[in-house]
Amino acid sequence: MKSRTTVMVSIVLAMLVASIDSTIMNTTMPIIAKELGRFDLYAWSFASYMITSTILSPVAGRLSDLFGRKKVFGTGILLFLVGSLLCGLSANMVQLVIFRAVQGIGAGFMMPFPAIIAGDLFSVEKRGKIQALFTAMWGLSAVLAPLLGSFFVEFMTWRWIFFVNLPVCIISFITLLPYKENYQPKKAKVDYIGAILFAVGVTFLLLDTIVKENRVLYALIGIVFLVVFYFFEKKQESPIVPLSMFKNKMISRININAFIGTTALFGASSFVPLFLQNIAGLSLFLSGVALLGTAIGWMVAAVPAGKWILKYGYRILLIIGNVLLFLSGSLLTMLDPSHGFWFIFLVMIVQGLAFGLLTTVGMIGVQQLVGAHERGISTSFFMFCRNMGTAIGVTIMGALLTSGANFMQGIHHLFIFGFVGSILALLTSFLIQKDTSSEQQGLVAKPKMS
Repeated sequence: MKSRTTVMVSIVLAMLVASIDSTIMNTTMPIIAKELGRFDLYAWSFASYMITSTILSPVAGRLSDLFGRKKVFGTGILLFLVGSLLCGLSANMVQLVIFRAVQGIGAGFMMPFPAIIAGDLFSVEKRGKIQALFTAMWGLSAVLAPLLGSFFVEFMTWRWIFFVNLPVCIISFITLLPYKENYQPKKAKVDYIGAILFAVGVTFLLLDTIVKENRVLYALIGIVFLVVFYFFEKKQESPIVPLSMFKNKMISRININAFIGTTALFGASSFVPLFLQNIAGLSLFLSGVALLGTAIGWMVAAVPAGKWILKYGYRILLIIGNVLLFLSGSLLTMLDPSHGFWFIFLVMIVQGLAFGLLTTVGMIGVQQLVGAHERGISTSFFMFCRNMGTAIGVTIMGALLTSGANFMQGIHHLFIFGFVGSILALLTSFLIQKDTSSEQQGLVAKPKMS
């Protein structure tokens, strides 16, 4: 029990610093760029972190299946610590971009493990509560990030945005040390070539969402590398992404639904604060508080989700989640200048209910429908699909925002895109087959408790 408590402390702290660091620079980057120069590299300070963290999440999951959760998670914490220190010491923008990539590598190695370790330690019934706790860290970071960023810039220096991570990472690493994992790693040769092919392919696809020129070329290069990766993996005894996992139609369709749903509306939280600040005239702090509605809704849906799965199965819950996502998308298309804090807060609660249900049920599903030695890659690949959807969705929404003749027209364009995407996500949820038995759901053999 003590071992399980300490690892939960480690996970929560790691999640908190990683989630805050993914958003804290949104408010402080203009000041950082002004001091370091090279404003042309402004977007890359975000992109380098996003690309490395997105790419390495599924790789980290697979490595944890081969070498154990504790080793890989601990490595991620140390890499994030080193990256944070180097970012705080950056003397110019080029260094900051490179060191943000190092930080992103650490984040990529850390982020899948809350769900993976929860899958190892807790039964299906309790896993919803644990996922809700992890979600609370994202909600807390949504409020803390702008507050901390403003505080450090005004009273200290922006470098403390990164230095503050150091003691938290140290505590997270120390509390991980007593953890004795029950999972026995499956020793096998690491497919390094497959990992490189996958990383290069995904990198070019993500670059396609950032660059302004030669986008077709970047996309084609990315697709070519992923096609080569697919055929290479088919021949490997221990592939970095076991393709046999996708023969399970339930897993494949859950991943597809997660990708479409996050592409459609997960990026809404990036643009809602802009509306509240530019049109409703709210402060940076209050526009961030409105996003707490997402965390509230998420927790309400996630906490009982484990018990609901045992009672109702995956399919009906995923359909309900997508209906709620469609409802939130519908409400956002009605947004006009008369709407303020409370309208947005309520819409975010509905969207939180949707994603809380979809993410928790989907996460438990992809864990329970594979063997223990594929749980790491299955969990992290589900997160990869969500991250890719988010990256692509935010990029499209950003382009639509600037396509309008004015700000409100751009807002309408991007939320119409989200609404259409939510319809498509709802339709794909009906393709998920019905659960005919406990064996099919993967819920008979419960995880061993420690």
